Amino acid sequence: MAEAAIMASNSLWCKLRSEAQRAAAADPVFGKALAGSILAHDDFAAALAALIGQRLGASATERARFTSFSRDAFRSEPELIEAAGRDLRAIALRDPAITDLLPPLLHYKGYVALQAWRVSNWLWRHDYRDAALLFQNEASNVLQVSIHPAASIGSSVYLDHATGIVIGANVVIADEVTILQNVSIGRRSELPARSPRIGRGVYIGGGATILGDISVGDFARIGADAVVTSDIPAGCTAIGNPARLTNCPEPASAA
Repeated sequence: MAEAAIMASNSLWCKLRSEAQRAAAADPVFGKALAGSILAHDDFAAALAALIGQRLGASATERARFTSFSRDAFRSEPELIEAAGRDLRAIALRDPAITDLLPPLLHYKGYVALQAWRVSNWLWRHDYRDAALLFQNEASNVLQVSIHPAASIGSSVYLDHATGIVIGANVVIADEVTILQNVSIGRRSELPARSPRIGRGVYIGGGATILGDISVGDFARIGADAVVTSDIPAGCTAIGNPARLTNCPEPASAA
């Protein structure tokens, strides 16, 4: 990582440890769990790898396997940890129900599912296809979030509530996107099969479906339960089934 990214990661880890120490002091029973999940680790990468293993593995052997895969990915590609830090900060910025970083790290399954996907995507890109699909399958079974390892997702992404999110192969999602529960993004049945491209800063409401070879422009908003099968221009809101456009920006006047 670049020097600025390393400083940001170190700052994040110091803040998480400080929050964990305060929580442990306030609640000795909860503090024991915090010591294992945060305070026992040397850095954010180690803590996150262990958290992924804990959430996906049903046995000690499985937990060790998922943790090991995650640790290998984070060591090989530190940018994954940089993205994980941005994802965590994005939750604190967009979720009015929280003020600290520790609760979403430990308790928001959408965050863990997204970081498990980052590991699965690393495995997929390095031709560990069976291991990558294992991560997807277990995240789907345990966390109810299914993201294909061949998808492409930026950083500062927030899977809010997250239950029932399905993101198919080759879907492209840019930075700063927020996705609520029960959202499906993927291909249509006809050939050639191509997947949606979601722009920066897009908000996708609960129950929305986005299908086919389409683009959703930057900072567009997709309403709850909308069904989108054609392009959405930047800044527009799409509502209904089939989706119709509203609140689109006024076109710039000619000079």
